[in-house]
Amino acid sequence: MESRLGVGACIVKDGKLLLLRRLRNPEAGCWSIPGGKIDFLEPIEDALRREVAEETGLVLGPLRLLCVTDQIDPQTPEHWVAPTYLAESFTGEPANLEPEKHGGMDWFALDALPAPLAIAVRTTLPALKKALG
Repeated sequence: MESRLGVGACIVKDGKLLLLRRLRNPEAGCWSIPGGKIDFLEPIEDALRREVAEETGLVLGPLRLLCVTDQIDPQTPEHWVAPTYLAESFTGEPANLEPEKHGGMDWFALDALPAPLAIAVRTTLPALKKALG
């Protein structure tokens, strides 16, 4: 089994969460938060800002740690550990800058999320709802 370190962002605007529909495994077809892997020697928040900019074009403002997700998939076999941050401030308008990786992008109310949701989103939702009050 391979272990990997990732990072994700719950980007929220007007009470809605930005989600991307994954085209590739792991979890192809699932809706997930922006993020990705942390490169060797790359600080976590730098990796998050880089990944979000590469995927969506957004420049994130202040970040707040929500939780750490632990995604174990014996099928692949992979084990991802990923700090997940809340970003309520950003500049730019989101765009799908990696159409080969993502088949869609949209804002969703927390009580009307699309299916299927990626494990990282399902795991993070309780912490996100608590943080947003």
